[in-house]
Order: sequence, then C-alpha cells, then structure tokens
Amino acid sequence: MPSFRVTLGVGVLAPGVAPQDVLPAAAQAARDVVTVEAYDVGIVHGQARVTVRFTAADDAEALGVGARVRATVARLAEVRDPRVTRRWGSRWEPVRTGAGRSTTS
Repeated sequence: MPSFRVTLGVGVLAPGVAPQDVLPAAAQAARDVVTVEAYDVGIVHGQARVTVRFTAADDAEALGVGARVRATVARLAEVRDPRVTRRWGSRWEPVRTGAGRSTTS
C-alpha cells in the first residue's frame, strides 16, 4: 500500500485544550480508519506542525483521512495550511485532482 502523510500547522488552541492533546488526537483520527506508520510534531518557521504518516489504498482514501485529521484538530486548535502528500520514491508529492501521478483531490 502507498504511504501518505497529512501535515498541518497548529495555531491558537481552543479553550481548555492542552498542547500535548493535539498530536495524539490527530494520530487517533487517522488510526480509526487506516494504519498509522508514524506521527510527530515539530516547529517550522516558528509554528507548530503536526505530521501523521499512514498507508491508504489510494489517493481518494488518503484525502479522506486528511480531511478527518484536519476536522479533528480543528476542534482543538486553529488549523493552518493542511496538506496531504504521497510518497513517490524518496520524494513526497502533493495529492491533487488530475495532476501528475495523483488521481483525486
């Protein structure tokens, strides 16, 4: 199965949400429907960024997982610049409708 990842910036937290709750919730949202390979939080350009890597049958399923993770995190914090990418060899390429090797949006 192909490997995908969803990445999104995390901004201001909702009232009562602890920072350490965001990453496990994002990973669980994906884990509920696909196999999660890894998950991490990092700081990119001064902003927290969550990454969840997972396997999915195809681009359409991966985009659904990305939407699920985004919706989960959006209940906890402001979400910025969500992206779903697919691994092609050693590169990660955006999943898009009808562009390049990707088939759905």
